[in-house]
Amino acid sequence: MRVGVQMVFQSYGYGPEVSDGQVVAEEVRLGVLADELGFDALWPVEHHFEDYAFCPDNAVFLANMAARTQRIQLGTGAVILPWNDPLRVAEKISLLDHLAGGRVLFGVGRGLARREYEGFGIPMDESRDRFDEAARMVVDALESGWIEGKGPYYRQPRAPIRPAPVRGFRDRLYCVAMSPDSVLAAADLGARMVVFSQRPWEDQAAAMATYRERFEAVHGRSPGPPVTCDFVYCDTDPARAEDKAHEHLAGYLTSVVEHYELVSDHFKDAKGYESYGSAVDLLRAIGLERLCDMYLGVQAWGTPGQILERLHARREVIGDFDLTACFRFAGLPIEDAERSMRTFAREVLPTLHGS
Repeated sequence: MRVGVQMVFQSYGYGPEVSDGQVVAEEVRLGVLADELGFDALWPVEHHFEDYAFCPDNAVFLANMAARTQRIQLGTGAVILPWNDPLRVAEKISLLDHLAGGRVLFGVGRGLARREYEGFGIPMDESRDRFDEAARMVVDALESGWIEGKGPYYRQPRAPIRPAPVRGFRDRLYCVAMSPDSVLAAADLGARMVVFSQRPWEDQAAAMATYRERFEAVHGRSPGPPVTCDFVYCDTDPARAEDKAHEHLAGYLTSVVEHYELVSDHFKDAKGYESYGSAVDLLRAIGLERLCDMYLGVQAWGTPGQILERLHARREVIGDFDLTACFRFAGLPIEDAERSMRTFAREVLPTLHGS
């Protein structure tokens, strides 16, 4: 199993005394540490405007990390294609791959937050069509060294990508797939499926089966294992692990519900987000407290032994998978985040690498 580190750049829960600059510095600190401890990849997000998360350009951040690290792979987790010009994405990813010595993994997504779409002046109803059009342009450009587009959103004259790509990304391509249409889009694109750990694994296994079936039908081969993204607290003290997990994982879930407005009726009318709209009434009925209990039930947290047990049980349901772990989130002090990461690297990572 490959194990990466998710980087969310969150100030939510940290209070006004933690500046944006401190958030960035702490993510850099953990990124360098992840390289030293033997993790396989860094995955900074793309988010804008809010305390929930702010990394407006993960290629820029990864260029900095390329100079600070030695071996770890550098993944965009993810570039939100509807918010970016395809030509500029292709150019930046190609340049980043040169700077990083071919260590780049290219992850893409289409975004979910209404407030972020509004900040860019882009209607959410256009998200699916914009994503599909841009994704094909960028992937083809990174393969061929040329980009062009004739679609309704991106009229791009044929132009070269310079510096020319080191090599294509078809075997280094990842796509966030949290809705039914995104599952199919990831398969059609030939990307590895990426999911955040928030649904019961039996439900997620059905979506993964749909993805594999579609991938094999389109590409005539089997996809690589899916990637699950967890918010992790690891501690040798079981009582402290439970206290920290309940406080900070629940805090992170609260930030998700607020940022994405998951109980808002706007999803019911948003084209391409029908699955979120159909879940609004259910989420309201469940309530945040019960939702937090369900969320804690699918995340990898606890003592090293408990985490390994949780991940083994997950594999029994969904099959082989890779893991991306976020260690800094929702007010968890940097010292606790670093201790959690070190404990995980020492007592969990070797077993996962061997599995």
